[in-house]
Amino acid sequence: MSKPVVAIVGRPNVGKSTLFNRIVGGRIAIVESEPGVTRDRLYQDAEWSGRSFTLVDTGGLDFLESGEIIDGVRRQVELAILESDVVLLVVDARAGLNPDDEEVAAIVRRSKKPAILIVNKVEVFGNATQIYDFYKLGLGDPIPVSAAEGLNTGDMLDRLVELLPPAEGDLYPPDVIKIAVIGRPNVGKSSLVNAILGEDRVIVSNIPGTTRDAIDTPLMRDGRHYVIIDTAGMRRRSRIDRSTERYSVIRSLRAVERSDVSLVMFDAVEGVTDQDKRIAGYAHESGKASVLVVNKWDLVEKDDRTMKLFTERIRQELGFMQYTPLLFISAITGQRVAKVLELVDFVAEQHASRISTPDLNNLLREATMQNPPPADKARRLKILYATQSGVKPPRFILFVNDPELMHFSYLRYLENQVRSAYGFEGTPIRFSLRKRAKE
Repeated sequence: MSKPVVAIVGRPNVGKSTLFNRIVGGRIAIVESEPGVTRDRLYQDAEWSGRSFTLVDTGGLDFLESGEIIDGVRRQVELAILESDVVLLVVDARAGLNPDDEEVAAIVRRSKKPAILIVNKVEVFGNATQIYDFYKLGLGDPIPVSAAEGLNTGDMLDRLVELLPPAEGDLYPPDVIKIAVIGRPNVGKSSLVNAILGEDRVIVSNIPGTTRDAIDTPLMRDGRHYVIIDTAGMRRRSRIDRSTERYSVIRSLRAVERSDVSLVMFDAVEGVTDQDKRIAGYAHESGKASVLVVNKWDLVEKDDRTMKLFTERIRQELGFMQYTPLLFISAITGQRVAKVLELVDFVAEQHASRISTPDLNNLLREATMQNPPPADKARRLKILYATQSGVKPPRFILFVNDPELMHFSYLRYLENQVRSAYGFEGTPIRFSLRKRAKE
């Protein structure tokens, strides 16, 4: 089940990033007084009144300036509106109605997406004259807020929840393994899907961006049922735009959320890029099982150390996914493609693995004896009890005397001990700490 997407749009410096931070509850977006500081979209899950959604922060739309960066921001904002379920158009009460506000509002109206007009930086909420002019934008009743102070944002979020589409259930039975194929444009996602299927069901092109929508393809192999979610689909070649595709990752987000296993693809010739790391991070943060797939291995000049050196580089670049299996393939020649579903089956099983409570506590008891927990002054952390609370991903609750005493490095040590004893290859695992009075 994918979360609804909510895009925050508007001209520069109206407080979009401040509103984003207010909604998600943290200082995630860069907030500067200088217009245009938000270059790439930022994504974060948020929740209000029991409804979860993915919030997208965008760069400001400036119709007076031009240039590669400005044009790229404009295209990515238009794409964010296209891909969103609800649009939040932010304007500035202090600056008043601006011609750029009218331009952005026109884009929102043409999209025919549900939208909320938010008048930010309101100082006196009893003074309705601050918002009158904004009725001209044709987006209904404006909602006055002060994102910096958090004033009236609750009413705004109540309205937002009303506009979200109904929650969807899972389309497939629980025994179906859903596989998301994700990665940058032109890394070979569609070619891999075709190679797995054994036929050209997904159109393949060497032009980045020919893959537009997510395509679900059912597959049965050796009695097991799969659905491959390729972030795919053709659009007219005249509409292909490299800059737009660079920012087109909402589909990857949605595909990851709907999946059990993510195949995170890389280009062996280009190596690991920052965008690759961001896309891999979506799968990790979403708690999905993953396989790292290095494609176009046939195009790399190799000796007996090439694979080892490439593996070391990837492990270094993706330090947060050391647990993930790595596979070198060529989707075009078919090299090692047969191993892809084998690894999917393996990591899906690891993703759903459980440890009995007695075994888990015995393991942690031995781990703490070998490497005692940290102490602060005269007080030492004590792990009193542990239990596994869930799967997909595996989740563990540690009952401790004081969660403040847990250092992230010791938690990583405990994770390594759990992995060493029970595997959990290809899946993130999650720990949560709870205070228990008895010591």
